[in-house]
Amino acid sequence: MAKQGQMDLELKKAFAELQQKMVETSQKLKLADLQIETLKRSITHAQLTDKEISQLPTDTKTYESCGRMFVLKEVPEARMNLDNKIKGCEEKVKTLEGTKSYLERSLKESENNIREMIQQRKDANTGDQH
Repeated sequence: MAKQGQMDLELKKAFAELQQKMVETSQKLKLADLQIETLKRSITHAQLTDKEISQLPTDTKTYESCGRMFVLKEVPEARMNLDNKIKGCEEKVKTLEGTKSYLERSLKESENNIREMIQQRKDANTGDQH
């Protein structure tokens, strides 16, 4: 009977660890979703800004924010900076989506492990009763 109590304790500990891992993974997934949304908004903002700037004559003075100040930029240079920003954000989105798919697989694996653990426990209980 002491052996059964020991197994129950180990099972509870493993179950708690898996639940904790699932909670952490879920939080990381939510964070990745938020980061992806923020980056997509930045991409849209940069694309709209580029569209507006593209309609200006090339000799128009444009200013780009840099911290708490504005820096004078030529239109082609400002458009190039916006294009670089868009590309950088798209790369980050791609990386985050890869991370997100890994986290989703990890979450599914944890769920399956918990289900398996519960099923083994049920099987052990039904085996003890017979």
